[in-house]
Amino acid sequence: MTSAEVTATPDRTTPAVVLAIAGSEATGGAGAQADLKTFQELGVFGIANLTCIVSFDPSDSWNHRFVPVDQAVIAHQLEATTAAYGAASGAPSVLDTVKIGMLGSPATIETVASALAGGAFTNVVLDPVLICKGQEPGHALDTDQALKAQILPLATFVTPNHFEAESLSGLEITDVESLKAAAVRIHELSGAAVLAKGGVRLTGPDAVDVFYDGETLEVLSAPKVGEVAVSGAGCSLAATVTAELAKGATPLEAARTAKSFVTAGIRNRVASGAPFDALWQGGPR
Repeated sequence: MTSAEVTATPDRTTPAVVLAIAGSEATGGAGAQADLKTFQELGVFGIANLTCIVSFDPSDSWNHRFVPVDQAVIAHQLEATTAAYGAASGAPSVLDTVKIGMLGSPATIETVASALAGGAFTNVVLDPVLICKGQEPGHALDTDQALKAQILPLATFVTPNHFEAESLSGLEITDVESLKAAAVRIHELSGAAVLAKGGVRLTGPDAVDVFYDGETLEVLSAPKVGEVAVSGAGCSLAATVTAELAKGATPLEAARTAKSFVTAGIRNRVASGAPFDALWQGGPR
């Protein structure tokens, strides 16, 4: 065996490689920061390619300040990442799993869609962030439509929250049964496995999410930890799914692990001077 063959052969200590295409969130509770912390906790090698810079404005009710990354810079990040770890790179661990978070503009969506279409990704996990407070309503609507048209068809797993599940499915979600119906509808539209999150937004003692992949419909529930959403829960859930799929889990196994991981992270959440708490990815430990 040559030295080149030894270099190209992965062993049991070689981690899976995963990519998050997402925004930077300045307080560290969500976005690419949450993705990378989740990846590290779950034993995969995480990469983040940034699409935008988001910071909360303490003087304006903590609304978002949104700054897009230049399209050429986004394209350059994706080019470097796929050259280093893509199917043609010859790397021991091939990058075939990607998580898509905040994109923020039709131009960014087009850039990312082109990169995904040209890549060899087995798993494309979409956290369909449809609204970023601070964007103009018309711009946000254009972004939503572009995401549904260009990114959703590429996804293999989708993790919409309550609002996003209503938007994607066209259904009003008021209880577990309507959440189930929305998950089924989103699967029919995308062909992807779906983990639709009811979370704390549905009444009752439990935070309820619904998994559906065209064959299995399963309700995942855990006792609510408070009645207020925690920053980074959605990002961390999708990132957990991403990591678990990269390690070889089935979509249902990944969904179950993600539910458990996020519940523990919420239970051990981090408080700050902001009017919201942040999930702690070290919670399961």
